[in-house]
Amino acid sequence: MSNFPILGTERLLLREIVASDAPDVFAIYSDSLAMRWFGSDPLTSMEEAQKLIEAFARWRQLPSPGTRWGIQRKADRRFLGSCGLFKWNRAWKSCVIGYELASFAQGEGFMFEALSAILNWGFENMGLNRVEAQIHPENDASLRLLSRLGFVREGCMREAGFWHGSHHDLQQVALLRRDFMIQRATEERTTPGCAKQ
Repeated sequence: MSNFPILGTERLLLREIVASDAPDVFAIYSDSLAMRWFGSDPLTSMEEAQKLIEAFARWRQLPSPGTRWGIQRKADRRFLGSCGLFKWNRAWKSCVIGYELASFAQGEGFMFEALSAILNWGFENMGLNRVEAQIHPENDASLRLLSRLGFVREGCMREAGFWHGSHHDLQQVALLRRDFMIQRATEERTTPGCAKQ
């Protein structure tokens, strides 16, 4: 894949995650309460945070590549979390979406803003027809967020995940390109002064 695609929204800069972000990445990924839904055990050291950042960078070189954006608030340059499109299956025109947000930034609509931007980029630049996500059934906030974006629940994947020493069911949800485009067009018609990102 080519140079890192930097994206901007009204309040956010979506940019590459770099080594200097390690303290912020560690603060988010070491939060056991927040990570209970994430699908992996919390980080326990700054070294693990650095390795995670390096892994995100390698995503773009994988046979089924992906991109992970750092979410930075424009107002104060604060690192809020990350989001990404990964496991890109070019033949099937599909990928998986993932994300996490620092607890102090939740409830402000930042992730909706960020995901709207990367979904638009993915459908326009990756030739996607389908974006999937697997969400813990008790993660109501995440399920509501994806529903607002147009994702549809498709069924339960029984004990598909394993973290914190336990197997977990996952809710399979997906968004199709045509549904995203219809929803975006509807929002642009009904929102005064709304412009494409």
